[in-house]
Amino acid sequence: MVDSIPEYDAVIIGAGLSGLCAAQRLREAGKRVRVIEARERVGGRTYTTQVDGQPVDLGGQWVGPTQDRVLDLCRHLGVSTFEQFHAGGEGEGRGSERMLEFAGEVRRYKGFLPKLPVFALAELGVAIARLDRLARHVPCDAPWRAPQAKHLDALSVEAWMRENLRTAGARAMISSATEAIFAEHPSKISLLYFLNSLHAGGGLQRLAEVEDGAQCWRIDGGAQQLSTALAERVGAERISLGDPVRAIEQDERGVRVISAKGEVYGRRAILALAPAMARTIEFSPALSPARADLHELMPMGSVIKCVVGYERAFWRERGLSGESVSESLTVRMTFDACGPDWRGTEQRGSGPARLIAFALGDHARGLRGLEAGARRAAVLADLVRLFGPDAGRPVSYVDLDWSAERWSSGCYVGLMRPGHMHVLGAALRAVEGRLHFAGSEAATRWVGYLDGAIESGERAAAELALALT
Repeated sequence: MVDSIPEYDAVIIGAGLSGLCAAQRLREAGKRVRVIEARERVGGRTYTTQVDGQPVDLGGQWVGPTQDRVLDLCRHLGVSTFEQFHAGGEGEGRGSERMLEFAGEVRRYKGFLPKLPVFALAELGVAIARLDRLARHVPCDAPWRAPQAKHLDALSVEAWMRENLRTAGARAMISSATEAIFAEHPSKISLLYFLNSLHAGGGLQRLAEVEDGAQCWRIDGGAQQLSTALAERVGAERISLGDPVRAIEQDERGVRVISAKGEVYGRRAILALAPAMARTIEFSPALSPARADLHELMPMGSVIKCVVGYERAFWRERGLSGESVSESLTVRMTFDACGPDWRGTEQRGSGPARLIAFALGDHARGLRGLEAGARRAAVLADLVRLFGPDAGRPVSYVDLDWSAERWSSGCYVGLMRPGHMHVLGAALRAVEGRLHFAGSEAATRWVGYLDGAIESGERAAAELALALT
């Protein structure tokens, strides 16, 4: 067990945004911290790479209204944001249209709700309002206490759709929105978990929309720089990279964290990881059954994010925003990914025009078995279907299968299958001896987003600091 004097007040496992925010808060409080990260980089589920000399986000990238923590962090670090090009509103994309693939046809539309048969469109609007109403009755910090929590948890989102939606169009659009937000098929998501996430993010439309929604702004220079800047403030000498944790032992004297590069001793520890990433860590004494089950029963979503570069923003030239939603294609949704130096159809800098394409859930798993060239060809074929032949002539292409990432096993967030939330949800934030838990899954607002990661890190740091007094 812990047979040495603790050299740190806090050992933090995970150098994503959550873990680094916790480390910085504790540093500011005068605590001795050590951060241990399995990857060779900081940033967790944010990852910014260079393509054609320009930053490209292959992980989390958007921020939006009411995400006050991440917006405050951007201001504090001197990082600027810019508007996501989109249809509607008063921004540069005003007047442009979106693309919808539905029932074997590709069509243009304006507004949040797509062009559907009249009864399907009416039912879709009612369904969104009804889901948001149900979500408001699910406490963000204790969804297991919601009225009829056990019943809601027993249902999948797909089961709710079968029981409540009669038109194929409404079912297809709710299914597409669910996949877009959670990167998983609705049959594999607990309705209680789904409603809790809706409430935590301000409703289905805010989670799915750009205008006044979760995809409202992008971070100039890439989202990973938030973690990079925090790591500089924490201090490189306090962060061990490429150092996966193998075991955590604790007793009344403190914790011993055993990793690939050795072992460290601390008074307490924070596990700032998605629950699924803790499956390979051995805990002594064993964690509570509920917490141990979380590590096995909260799998990540499946997403392949593709960024495709072009000489021209040809979609803008045709009055399109670059946004699309599909019912049956492998590419489930797309967005404009041009940098901030693009103004309309004109490039005022050096970066190419870009589209982002997402393969999600079962569709991402279907692409996973293809070699790189075949995967690229499949994505481009869908983009041609949506945007025409110009989409098949890229100047660059890069993608990332997050499920193939050893220290991620998926993205965007850990998910609850039907029947698990009302039993295991309380274990997400419950302190276990000297071990605290952070990570976006442990947030009460904006679960699965950058803002939720920051919230959970700050909360865990405050818990730990209080426990040390």
